[in-house]
Amino acid sequence: MAPFLTHMERCRSGLVSGWASRARLFPPSSNEGQDVSPAPRDLSRFHLYKASLSLKAENLHLETSGPPEAPPVLLLHGWGSSAHLMHPIALGLADRYRVFNLDLPGHGRSPLPEAAPGIPEQAALVAERIRQEMTPPVSVVGHSNGGRIALYLACEPDTAPLIKRLVLISPAGITPVRNWTFYAKRTLARALKAPFALLPAPLADPCLDWLRHSLLWRMLGSSDYRALEGVMRETFVRTVNFYLDDRVHRITVPTLLFWGDRDTAISLQQMRFLESTLPDAGLVILKDAGHYGYLDDPDTFMAATRYFLENSAT
Repeated sequence: MAPFLTHMERCRSGLVSGWASRARLFPPSSNEGQDVSPAPRDLSRFHLYKASLSLKAENLHLETSGPPEAPPVLLLHGWGSSAHLMHPIALGLADRYRVFNLDLPGHGRSPLPEAAPGIPEQAALVAERIRQEMTPPVSVVGHSNGGRIALYLACEPDTAPLIKRLVLISPAGITPVRNWTFYAKRTLARALKAPFALLPAPLADPCLDWLRHSLLWRMLGSSDYRALEGVMRETFVRTVNFYLDDRVHRITVPTLLFWGDRDTAISLQQMRFLESTLPDAGLVILKDAGHYGYLDDPDTFMAATRYFLENSAT
């Protein structure tokens, strides 16, 4: 990562700044002159298709762009987002890469699952889609929960051979440092559930269901949790409580990490853990950027990503 990080210092010093300056690093591409400004932050929250379908890889909505024979790059969006929010990345890469932009289950144009999938099940669907539509190994660009899925794919023996490189923007999946409010809410939740544990199952199940739909219970959850219902709420719980701290050391592929210094969802401590644990990783801190760092600072993100994809050894 040393040559890449040296390159990033040159970028920050003004040698590479702005979309117009891409010509100093890269030959002219078919995207020059297009509008590559970030997509509006309409996190339209899932469910363009309301139907529930059995969870199969071919049911997931996939958009493709770029030359068919070019090296494959897979984009994985975050929770509550969609492939639409990854379009600026697709536009910035489609001149040299075959870009696959996927809607994860229950998001964008992918249907709701019948049963709530956890991270292993979501990753299995993505892996199957890679085998069906792409020529592995592929480079993966993952944001937030998409980064968590990418990390899982890269550290599991069955799927690691599918992955060539990782570009991760504020990836989830590393245990955060909790503050006192988290432990207070967890203690209260356990206290609320305790009386129902004494009831026989035929009575306990409907009572617990009532509790989970009560206003007090909803207030204990995050804003994402409160906005959800049904299978997507259960999917959310299974997703956000899945951590990879004890697995990521297995990852061997080159990894480029991005973090915005105004990100309140993922901490610098979590990013430093990944940077120090992965054997071949570098961290780029995006100044004045938040959780959607690739939208807040698209110039730095795209210049760094393209350089990394073209120059990192595998």
